[in-house]
Amino acid sequence: MVDSVAMRPDARAWFSGRTTTARSLDAIDVDGLIAAKRRSGTSVSVVLPARDEQETVGLLVADVVERWMHRVHLVDELLVVDSDSTDATAEVARAAGADVVAASDVLPAHGSRPGKGEALWKSLAATTGDVVVFLDSDLTGDVSHYVPGLLGPLLTDPQVQYVKGCYTRPLEIDGVTVPSGGGRVTELTARPLLNALWPELAGVVQPLGGEYAGRRSVLEQVPFAGAYGVEIGLLIDLLELVGLGGLAQVDLGVRRHSSQSQEALGVMAGQVVATALARAASPVAGGLLTQFRHDGTGFVPRSTAVALDERPPMATVPEYRARAADLAG
Repeated sequence: MVDSVAMRPDARAWFSGRTTTARSLDAIDVDGLIAAKRRSGTSVSVVLPARDEQETVGLLVADVVERWMHRVHLVDELLVVDSDSTDATAEVARAAGADVVAASDVLPAHGSRPGKGEALWKSLAATTGDVVVFLDSDLTGDVSHYVPGLLGPLLTDPQVQYVKGCYTRPLEIDGVTVPSGGGRVTELTARPLLNALWPELAGVVQPLGGEYAGRRSVLEQVPFAGAYGVEIGLLIDLLELVGLGGLAQVDLGVRRHSSQSQEALGVMAGQVVATALARAASPVAGGLLTQFRHDGTGFVPRSTAVALDERPPMATVPEYRARAADLAG
């Protein structure tokens, strides 16, 4: 039974007018994108943040390099930002054709913090593209259409500043796959928060999805939350910066990646809540998430910090401004 309550009008209008489809390469006019890139003189960087992803990062890198750098010139640089991996992530990525930097080696005077948000923030200082495409490093299956799909709105519509990928997300647990059971933190945490506090974003299908792209000129003007708060933080901050009309989303079909435990998802949800509440001017008291395990005798509490440090807008960092001035000169 379909709920009869209507979607908020501005969110519905955005969903209808700003959602495009690129579920496969056949649905994308690659030649048109190449022509649009050439006409605008836009340079493109692709960034993969990675921590212990040696099993998947090599195939992702090799596909981007072969399809979008060698066969056609859609991507100008591909960077893997290694976040303290303990496996061969960096070596595998480099052998597949990526430039690789350790997050700790970028802007070393500013120190290093753990987490995905740190890697994405530092990637701005280690790349030069006018448009930056972010892809998670644990993707599996055929995702060859992701890069051109995300670039489409940015290369063809100058009003679009930031594009989120959206998709169905199968959930695999103990060898059993549920076609659309993934994205549990999105459905149980992020979506209710956004609908309550930023209802104009109700049309965003995957607010926490790890595949998105934006113009450097706007990405460098917003802070980057640490760890798993980065996606919701960027979405809210860019809404404030460019307005709903500057945002778009692309249906990329299906996204497959490794599923995490319920306990890990709880920590992710805590970070998402902390990031969102900070933007709603409601600081998280204490900043701790307490979870419980049963050891066979009784419940054992375990607390994790979820109130995250944020990195400032990259445009405010002196070293970045100096590099930008050198490139412009």
